[in-house]
Amino acid sequence: MNLNYIPSVLVDTEGLTEEEWLNYRRLGIGGSDAAAIMGQSPFCTKRDLYYDKCGIQPVLEEAESNWVAKEVGHRLEDLVAEIFSRKTGLKVYPIRKMFRHPLYPFMVADVDFFIELPGGATGILECKTTNYNCQDKWANDTVPVNYEYQGRHYMAVMNLDVVYFACLYGNNENEFIIRKMERDLETEQGLIEEEENFWLENVQKKVEPPYTEKPDLVLESIRRFCGPAEEDADEVALSSAHAGAIERYLELKEKKSAVDAESKKLEVEMKAAYTGIVEDMGISCKAALKTGNGNYIVTYNPVYRTGIDKKNLERLKLNHTDIYEDYVTVTESRRFSVKKGAA
Repeated sequence: MNLNYIPSVLVDTEGLTEEEWLNYRRLGIGGSDAAAIMGQSPFCTKRDLYYDKCGIQPVLEEAESNWVAKEVGHRLEDLVAEIFSRKTGLKVYPIRKMFRHPLYPFMVADVDFFIELPGGATGILECKTTNYNCQDKWANDTVPVNYEYQGRHYMAVMNLDVVYFACLYGNNENEFIIRKMERDLETEQGLIEEEENFWLENVQKKVEPPYTEKPDLVLESIRRFCGPAEEDADEVALSSAHAGAIERYLELKEKKSAVDAESKKLEVEMKAAYTGIVEDMGISCKAALKTGNGNYIVTYNPVYRTGIDKKNLERLKLNHTDIYEDYVTVTESRRFSVKKGAA
């Protein structure tokens, strides 16, 4: 593997508009794209990435569900870098340029910050934010896999050997995670090969990559690019290639029905087991029992839900149309079903 190179500068990003920056990103594969190519992105499929690089817009232009989280992350980058610097004593600095790999020109990098390491070497700093409930994704000194591929992509482009990840998950400097990751040339080579194949065989040849990701991610991608359902659309004649999938679906549906029936039976038996306890508890929400086998704490807590039932929703629509239209939103979901008829 040739390591005798320095990255070239694709563009100075200082002063670029967001649209201009995105257009430059479409000239290659960036660090945040790497996980999708490796099938490890929690946000998009490889097909989504292909559409983006080819300039294909989704039919459903929806506001990003996580736009606030992205904006918070962007605005707090400088703060995260400052906390990292104070905790480690290392100097960090930005270079507002988008770099390109000289040997693999489809690989580009827009790095958050660089680090002055002891001995004069240079490292990379990636700044992240998350919420308190998601800190377990960093447990046991690990780095979320999508960030790992991003870091390895950057090390490859910049020809640097160390990347640090700094993640703020609270509102003080102690709720802060630091992870160090060193270059792994074998893993890097595998990543480069996958990126090269995607760029040359899919993007350049305009060949859609197949869906291989988790079903929910794939279904959302299909919905976004195909658009909303049309009940009057013509019936689609499926090819025989789908026969196996349909038979498998029906087989799994039958198994699920059996499991669901058993689950409902067990729920009834469980309720029968505790009705006498609830009777003795009365209005109390907590009870205790001490036995030779152990001590038990029993709770029977209320759960309150606020909502409007269907009948009152119709009344609201009829009598207060203005309020109904201001506050009621309609979202589309689709239910998949198969009925088997005679051959």
